[in-house]
Amino acid sequence: MERANGHWAERIGVVALVAVLLGGAAYGWAELRALLSGVTTSTALDGQARPGGDTNILVMGLDSRLDERGEPLPAELYEQLHAGDQNVGGYNTDVLMLLHVPADGGHPTVISIPRDDYTDLAGCPDGVCKGKIKEAYGYAFAAESKLLAAQGVTEKAAREQRSRDAGRAAEVATVRQFLGGVAVDHFVEVTLVAFFQLAQVVQPITVCLADSTRDSYSGADFPAGQQQISAAQALAFVRQGHDPRHEFTDLDRERRQQAFLVSLAHQLKEGRVFGDPVKLGQLVSVAKQNIAIDSGLDLNALARQAETFAGGDLTLASLPVERFEKDARGEDVNIVDPVKIRAAAARLLGRTVPPPPAATAGPAVDVVNASGREGAAARVLKALPSRGYRAGRTSSARHTHRTVVRYGRGDSASAAKLVAALGGGYSVGYDGALAAGELKLVLGTDFREKADQVDPVPVSPVSPADELSGGGVPCVR
Repeated sequence: MERANGHWAERIGVVALVAVLLGGAAYGWAELRALLSGVTTSTALDGQARPGGDTNILVMGLDSRLDERGEPLPAELYEQLHAGDQNVGGYNTDVLMLLHVPADGGHPTVISIPRDDYTDLAGCPDGVCKGKIKEAYGYAFAAESKLLAAQGVTEKAAREQRSRDAGRAAEVATVRQFLGGVAVDHFVEVTLVAFFQLAQVVQPITVCLADSTRDSYSGADFPAGQQQISAAQALAFVRQGHDPRHEFTDLDRERRQQAFLVSLAHQLKEGRVFGDPVKLGQLVSVAKQNIAIDSGLDLNALARQAETFAGGDLTLASLPVERFEKDARGEDVNIVDPVKIRAAAARLLGRTVPPPPAATAGPAVDVVNASGREGAAARVLKALPSRGYRAGRTSSARHTHRTVVRYGRGDSASAAKLVAALGGGYSVGYDGALAAGELKLVLGTDFREKADQVDPVPVSPVSPADELSGGGVPCVR
């Protein structure tokens, strides 16, 4: 199934800059750490890192046309990127990767999490409880920014970083929950421009394609086989969304991203970057403007765990997607099976597969269909248990425009939470006839059905691609 085109370049920039950090073992960590002293640090994860043992680092790439300080980029960079100016993009994490570094010196694993996976958003940031996994950051950023404005915080730099810290914390919590309670010890955050600037430093970049390919939209035009490409060609390589002979999906583009990471690690191993003081200085300059790390990330300790990273000895894997759908806004979402996601993460990280979460005994909800849409009450009722509510009864009534959640004595907070879980924007009202622990949801014509409340279009399951491992330059589609 064809997927909408996105800004894929920033995905590669994230993992490439992680390689810059971890590959620093080839240069000398004392020197590199001193050079990186100007990198933005965040307190969003203070106290959450585990002492000793394995290390999990969440890599996040923002769909932003600003640097890490919230400042616009030079005009010439916008022209070179061909991706809009500072008014385009936002604070969604268009890249999500979990880097697992074993404490015993085993090979690291990188798990790619498709940005459009539809899931619960931890803490319901900005009142939104369900959405694409990439959206947790942006919703939390917006909520914190509005709160700071109401509190009279006008200093731009402070407001930007505090809002980003809220976004970072929300995204980490959502990923942790999504993967079944996997610990996230640290994070690395990178903005869009990092990829292009990094590619300019390390070009030419060696890649390999199993077949020749051409795409007029992205400008991709590559023969089959191993080849060296420029920074501009690298943008086309990772942004390609079409192929006249083959179906091209999210997972195909994700595999391009992973192959680029392996190729970059191979280049670092060969010493063509870290052996060149000029190139190293350019990489550090990119990092200082376009990267942020949590304050607890100890580069020296990480180097002792991750020396194999610089050698290209990596396993890169994708998580399974069941099918592709449209949400209520008409946007693409990936429908996933939470049990399969947790099982895949546990296998890749060497953990015991966690059991499905126990059902919660939340309020009982009766659903009244006054929307005029056949079956709407049944669809909503079916989705309620996964959100912590007990399914009550369904009924119908004369059409009404406004959707409302009615509650009895002591349940106003539960009613407000249900409104947030439904996407927000609906009314709540007291109903003395309802007992404690009972809610009544009346669906009006304004009710917006979400992706998990509609009958799915039947499509074949989408299996993750085979894992990539080892060094060298792997061939991909």
